Amino acid sequence: MQTKTHRIESIDILRGVVMVIMALDHVRDYFYYGSFFNDPTNLATTTPILFATRFITHYCAPVFIFLAGTSAFLYGRKKSKSQLFKFLFTRGFWLILLAILVNNFVWWFDITYSNIALQVIWAIGLSMIALSLLIFLPVNLLIFIGITIVSGHNLLDGITYTGQSFEAILWYILHQGGMLSLNANTAVVFYYPVLPWIGVMVVGYCFGTFYDKDFNPNTRKKWLLILGVGATILFFIIRVINVYGDLVPWAMQETTVKTVMSFFKLTKYPPSLVYLLITIGPSLLFLYAIERVKNKVTDFFLVFGRVPLFYYFLHVFVIHLLAIVGILILGGNWQDMVLNADVFRNTKLINYGYSLVVVYLVWMFVVALLYFPSKKYMLYKANNRHKWWLSYL
Repeated sequence: MQTKTHRIESIDILRGVVMVIMALDHVRDYFYYGSFFNDPTNLATTTPILFATRFITHYCAPVFIFLAGTSAFLYGRKKSKSQLFKFLFTRGFWLILLAILVNNFVWWFDITYSNIALQVIWAIGLSMIALSLLIFLPVNLLIFIGITIVSGHNLLDGITYTGQSFEAILWYILHQGGMLSLNANTAVVFYYPVLPWIGVMVVGYCFGTFYDKDFNPNTRKKWLLILGVGATILFFIIRVINVYGDLVPWAMQETTVKTVMSFFKLTKYPPSLVYLLITIGPSLLFLYAIERVKNKVTDFFLVFGRVPLFYYFLHVFVIHLLAIVGILILGGNWQDMVLNADVFRNTKLINYGYSLVVVYLVWMFVVALLYFPSKKYMLYKANNRHKWWLSYL
């Protein structure tokens, strides 16, 4: 695979792996029986396989946002701080615009925008804007800020707001999550409280120093191993103590399997400390293991890792289209898959869906289908680096 690029392959491979796993989560959203109204981590209704399917996809958002910070550092190596600030600030606003207009359309196919969900692209956009303001600080101070946010934000779990006041909306955006009703037919839902994600991106930005051109690769591998093992062990210590680190403590259940699931049922909205430790820690170990590996498998994942935004929007759009095809095959009403507020209010899809076997088959089909357009776009980007607008796509 010949491309004109100076990108770091191990980082793109990791990103590609989580992008492929992400498609599994979104196929489950659209295809699994009852998925529009049931929580796959609800211990009363889930199964071990369904729980594991959901748990593995927890790696997607933290790794994606962490590596977005790393990529920001690497992008800024040959830029001035003012140039990097401009790029992060403008790209952040661009991502927020895409999150509102494009992301909501591909997810819902609702041209009335009755349900405006602010999800991961929104969180990345806001985090980039925050990072653009923080990059002027010394790296050591940034490390302190990032780790403090990641490790300390659960102290804010007890602060909650209700209603539509300015303070409530601000807190929905920063830490709590919540819904804002614009009118009788339109609501904005803040799915990704952004404060912890800002911490993740800041830590990811500082992590980029390990990949600076003057950094010794052997020293980097040592630190990847230390940090990866350390974060993973710290997860188990904090989770076993069961006092701090997650909004919901785990509890003994009637079976060992359910107790294990309770232990690993972690809070994503907002991402708890233990949630971030068990996702970022093993990901660092993956970087440690993959650094000098290159074969057909890594080349496969590399494709998705180098065109993440393109792949993200395309895969949701394709999955949604396939869901419409599926509902037509079953003799249902395709308009029910236009996911406006009425569909959720009247639980029209409560009995819709397929088995996990179907979910996994559709997932593999979607990934295989999108490999070729993703590869074509990857090569186009690599060979047209002079086109500035490509860095926004």
